[in-house]
Amino acid sequence: MSASEQSWDHEVDFLVVGSGCGGLTGALAAKDRGLDTLVIEKAGFYGGTTALSGGGVWVPNNPLLVREGLGDSRADVRTYLDAVVGDRVPSKNLDAFIDEGPKTLEFLETSSRHMRFQWCTGYSDYHPEQPGGRPAGRTIEPLPVNLKELGEDEALLRPAALATPPGLFITSKDFVQLNMVTRTWKAKWTALLTGVRAVKAIVLRRNMDTLGRALIARLRLALKDAGVPLWLNTPLQSLVTDESGAVVGAVAEKGGREFRIRARKGVLLASGGFEYNLDMRKRYLPEGGKDNFSAAAVENTGDGIIAGEKLGAAVDLMDDAWWMPSFLRPDGINQVLVSERSIPRSIIVDQHGKRFTNEASPYVTFVHQQLAGGHEPTWFLFDHKAKNRYPIGGIMPGQKFPKSWLESGLIQTAETIEDLAAKIDVPVSALADTVQRYNGFARAGRDEDFDRGVSAYDNYYGDPSLPQPTLDVLDKGPFYALRVRAGDLGTKGGLVYNDKAQVLRADGAVIDGLYATGNTSAAVMGNDYAGAGATIGPAMVFGYIGARHAAEA
Repeated sequence: MSASEQSWDHEVDFLVVGSGCGGLTGALAAKDRGLDTLVIEKAGFYGGTTALSGGGVWVPNNPLLVREGLGDSRADVRTYLDAVVGDRVPSKNLDAFIDEGPKTLEFLETSSRHMRFQWCTGYSDYHPEQPGGRPAGRTIEPLPVNLKELGEDEALLRPAALATPPGLFITSKDFVQLNMVTRTWKAKWTALLTGVRAVKAIVLRRNMDTLGRALIARLRLALKDAGVPLWLNTPLQSLVTDESGAVVGAVAEKGGREFRIRARKGVLLASGGFEYNLDMRKRYLPEGGKDNFSAAAVENTGDGIIAGEKLGAAVDLMDDAWWMPSFLRPDGINQVLVSERSIPRSIIVDQHGKRFTNEASPYVTFVHQQLAGGHEPTWFLFDHKAKNRYPIGGIMPGQKFPKSWLESGLIQTAETIEDLAAKIDVPVSALADTVQRYNGFARAGRDEDFDRGVSAYDNYYGDPSLPQPTLDVLDKGPFYALRVRAGDLGTKGGLVYNDKAQVLRADGAVIDGLYATGNTSAAVMGNDYAGAGATIGPAMVFGYIGARHAAEA
């Protein structure tokens, strides 16, 4: 049956499935090219996993970085991505990301007054020691935004995973300083300014926000200005093809019934990964990563991937994820460990009471090592001075850990390392030897086992008041152990696509009319992670690429 002969409940030029950064960027790009565009979202909130994220955007040589004097040569960017990604993804896809990335950010900045960013000063690339890597970093983030500008859509923005006090809003640039509030005058000044900003926001009755929610809010404001509708509570059911096999629309559920949407120029799948699909986790992810300790949106159950596979689409990288060490709080929240792994007076050990990698390494790298070696269970150890100096798991320096954390066994504490070893059921002599060996490295200022602190990335969240920002002895009881899990920010595997974001079959043939981006697609970063925002940046870029291709097709 031809597309014109099929029965439709609604017709547009371009249909976007998913309201994260990739989908919303694609919708803006499609609308800018004159396409009648619609965004549908499974959840009752918009923003997807992006709204739960740090909101960083890793797109080298973008206009903001150029204005900051941090422009790149194309050769440097390609050299770095070759070193980090290797040949795990098609070369043309890397080229497309490198070449179209700056155009994507330029488009966003010039097409909407809402799309405003700042450089995350000094937030190192994740592998700055590699050729082309940058210790000063390439990550940008959205400027704080007043959510009240959203009007009625303010209440529909996906809530943050963790609540913050009224008026308080913290950027990534602030966060790295505030971690050292007991240690440096710069951090104390940042804390003062943050407090002043909070008071000002309350007095002026503003609801300011930052990070991933700010990015989504800015994209939503741009979409509202552009007149692009967004339908919530409208999950994708399947894709519709014509007699040639081209995608011409989709079936969604809307208002409790099947709703057929024609898409004359194509469908962009940007509906996230399969983090909350337990069957897919068990089928694809490695041992140690099959259980769900994800910080992604709970609605992400692989719908876009499944819909594409039913049409014969190929998938790749299904055994990998944007891994993140995390811990499961008694209230059911999976909380990530980003900065904590770099603080001095701490180590991470496995079931044998031994360290197994550089604790301060990029989080995907860390969990890859954790999974590959079968290091389970895993414990984050720190001493009383670390507890009183640095935030740990969202608990401020000197603040007591919640009683429920202790009662549930999430946190174990003891006056000696030997007693702590007994409580977490690791060999006593092995843990004592591990701590003694590490303390020797800390005193010498060099981790001879795993080179902790050698990379600029390691030191970004370290303590700048110390000679070696990530190294100091564990010698002040009581000692603590926090149970660490192999969590994730989302899965990496998904639909295979080309440099135009077109979804491909197993034989490499294009499925006409079907595009994919974000965690619905196989990550352009392959098995690694180039820098903070290397999930969000490529999602936005390939959303932009796919929309423009659809408009020109």
